[in-house]
Amino acid sequence: DAADLEQGWQSVMAHTEALPGEDHARFPGAVLLYAHQGRIVLHRGDGWAKRYADAESELDRGDWLETRTDTIHDMASVSKLFTSIVVMQQVEAGRIDLNRTVASYIPQFAEGGKEEVTVRMLLTHTSGFPSWIPLHSKYPDIESRIEAALVEPVQNDPGSTYLYSDLNLICLAVLAERQSGKGLAELVADGITTPLGMVDTGYNPPEEKWDRVAATEYQADPDRGLVWGQVHDENAWSLGGVAGHAGIFSTAKDMAALAQAILNGGWYGTERILSEESVTAMITNENTDFPGDDHGLGFEINQRWYMGGFASPRTVGHTGFTGTSLVIDHPSNSFVVLLTNRVHPSRDWGSVNPARLAAANGLADALRIAALEGKSYWQASEEPETESTLTLELPDEASEVRFGLFLDVESSDPFALETSVDDGETWQFCPYTLDNEQISEPIGRSGLRAWQRARATLPEAKKSPRQIRWAQERDKLYEGRGLLVDAIHVRDDSRVILDVEADPSLLDADGWTLTDA
Repeated sequence: DAADLEQGWQSVMAHTEALPGEDHARFPGAVLLYAHQGRIVLHRGDGWAKRYADAESELDRGDWLETRTDTIHDMASVSKLFTSIVVMQQVEAGRIDLNRTVASYIPQFAEGGKEEVTVRMLLTHTSGFPSWIPLHSKYPDIESRIEAALVEPVQNDPGSTYLYSDLNLICLAVLAERQSGKGLAELVADGITTPLGMVDTGYNPPEEKWDRVAATEYQADPDRGLVWGQVHDENAWSLGGVAGHAGIFSTAKDMAALAQAILNGGWYGTERILSEESVTAMITNENTDFPGDDHGLGFEINQRWYMGGFASPRTVGHTGFTGTSLVIDHPSNSFVVLLTNRVHPSRDWGSVNPARLAAANGLADALRIAALEGKSYWQASEEPETESTLTLELPDEASEVRFGLFLDVESSDPFALETSVDDGETWQFCPYTLDNEQISEPIGRSGLRAWQRARATLPEAKKSPRQIRWAQERDKLYEGRGLLVDAIHVRDDSRVILDVEADPSLLDADGWTLTDA
């Protein structure tokens, strides 16, 4: 639905102006690209790629740069995907074994309790490394900074904990370079950007392209002034702009080529950059021992906080500190690229996460859900911190209710089927079966994105009228595709006695909307 796509874009752009209660915009400009089934369905850019002279003042108006669809953004930690792909290419070439220790390739890596850290642990952020160390300020040159990263002690036992760390990818880049005999920039160019035709993607963009490069932060410590045309991340900058954890600059169109290659199982156009087996390894959760921190060999998986309605075990992506995000949804063959310069002019101007969520939900909501029966279904409110109830008074002879349930919500936004035998004074959970699974408590689930058939046996009541209701309480955080109910039929022991599908007015809807499919 084009209206949902437009709503996604407008919701993103709302953050380029100060919202009520805020002193300034979250970011000055944005580029958004939606693609579905191999076709770009929206590609917009607006706002300002460069507007501020420092954290307090704007540039002269004539020096502002507009954000365009081809504006080049600092991808920040989305760069980690490029390093991960390079590593997997070296695995395919037989130069790296995922299950070997890193120290077997780089002996000094064994220092600091890292003797048993494997390549796989670096890719899944389970190495035990701390999240970050200030390489740029503690060490005088590139050589000493690389050495410091390699010998940094772990703070957790290897394999015992998930902790996202830039050091993992810095060390992986060094490993790929040493095993291949090539620099990281060359590996990325030869193995990714050139075969995929990503003409505006790479490290340290040439100065002739700076009029299309989005500025980032005004930095006083280190004293860099307004960062423009150079990587924002201080450690990556101190490593010459080429590092495993940050440094890539790209456009939405270029990132679309990479996203489509991942959806295609490693190929794009006539070029293959990865085997299908390698792509599967990159997008399959390795961190089953750490619920909520799902991660493949490179990609984050099933992260509702920025994937929104797409979040599922087969949805992957990554975010970048500068305000970038990539969401790739395999079930629908879709992806979202959002590029902002949210650190321009300051990293302290607010979170970009609401825009990330709005961007993902814009495309997710546009992928219409077909009704299970008829041409409409009931949908619970998606407003935060609300309670929705859909109530039906039951005939005396009713013994069973059957309905369709589409459930894509957080566990903190559970759905409950409830009954009352005292005319609504009190409500009790009503057990039911869901596609032959017995449900005995409120549930919140996501990822299936399909209708399921539910069946509930009704309690008996001798005096008061009986009622049944479909209920949900939402918290203030993330939403998925939502809670939908359809095809409600009330039965006695042998037949349908109430077809709610034929007469929706039988339902008392509070917070629910009858929605056209």
